[in-house]
Amino acid sequence: MDNILTRRSIRKFIDKPVSDEDIESILRAAMASPSAGNLQPWEFLVINDREILDKVPELHPYAKMALESPVAILVCCDTRKKVREGFWIQDCSAASQNILLAAHALGLGAVWCGIYPNEERTKVFQELLKMPSEVYPVNIIPIGYPAEEKEPSDRYEEERIHFNKW
Repeated sequence: MDNILTRRSIRKFIDKPVSDEDIESILRAAMASPSAGNLQPWEFLVINDREILDKVPELHPYAKMALESPVAILVCCDTRKKVREGFWIQDCSAASQNILLAAHALGLGAVWCGIYPNEERTKVFQELLKMPSEVYPVNIIPIGYPAEEKEPSDRYEEERIHFNKW
């Protein structure tokens, strides 16, 4: 519970590389996510090329932290594979949450920057990364060692809970 309740979106990173072992652990966590019909429609594009990371803020106005992050993971769905129509976005979102939690558990910071369903953002990421048009980038998650500390916040609101009926 501590890992879930203390995870925060981190937007500032120190200049320190993230190990390949940590990236693999994060991706293993992502692929352990639940998915509709266990179809696992996700694909992950790991971006550690500084030139590409520096272009990300030009394509996504809320992803300026990519300029500081040593790595980012683009969570995608390849719709050429068998997918449950309408559910693949949920599947990729579950994988994204696991990425955020795994990064936090490893002492790293991360932030989810949504791409899909914004058509313009989807298209420019597909072009930059030479992706097939049937592969949709769902979000990009810059990851690195935090240069900021954020206090956990208690977001529990009892009035949002309903039992049996509204």
